Amino acid sequence: MNASGDELAPEVRAILDAAQERPGGDTRVSVDARSFPDAVEETVADGRIPVIAEVKPTSPTTEGVRDDDPVELAREMVAGGATALSVLTEPEHFGGTTDSLRRIRDAVDVPVLRKDFVVREEQLDAVESDLVLLIARFVGDDLSDLVEAARERGFQPLVEVHTRDELVAALAAGADIVGINNRDLGKLDVDLGTFEELAPEVPDDVLLVAESGVKTTDDVRRMREAGADALLVGTAIMDGDVRQNTHALSTPT
Repeated sequence: MNASGDELAPEVRAILDAAQERPGGDTRVSVDARSFPDAVEETVADGRIPVIAEVKPTSPTTEGVRDDDPVELAREMVAGGATALSVLTEPEHFGGTTDSLRRIRDAVDVPVLRKDFVVREEQLDAVESDLVLLIARFVGDDLSDLVEAARERGFQPLVEVHTRDELVAALAAGADIVGINNRDLGKLDVDLGTFEELAPEVPDDVLLVAESGVKTTDDVRRMREAGADALLVGTAIMDGDVRQNTHALSTPT
């Protein structure tokens, strides 16, 4: 791995260090994945905005811990119109568990993204999910191999980028689902202009997800107008009634 970790914010550096020490699964998984592109298409056909609602008990950029049953949160998000769910499985900084992901995936019928900080192939085998997050900045030169390894197991890899160079690397690795993170992992600043700057460089046949910073229906419209096929939303949904928040962002007036 040749990840660009030297310029990470201290909070993110701690997350990456912990990820590098985390073991993988005992056996290789084989996933029968629910299609995320199909789910996005069905949502649009229904006249709604595709939202990936995130079950996030806590994070380094939020205050407090939400200790509701994650399965109940997930069901409420789906009832509110979530196209897919994102489930944190990072335990030390986000309060996530692989067990929560298993339980959530068993309880809902929408695609589920495993949001973690995978840096080695064997870590893909920790738990089954429909999509798996691969952060270009964290995995560096191993990106192509990890994309291939994920697909061999049946996962749909969502490759996260923040810069033009990372986007180029993601496309070269064959990524067909790309998330543009509006949060700079070096400073933790959020700028929706990041998505607007990079989105025009993404080919039409790549499914494009806007990540971070979406808080209001105006933000939803702004990202959709800039080319987002779907939006990944965490804090703005977790802060309050998750069903109502999901519905509001997926059906802006």
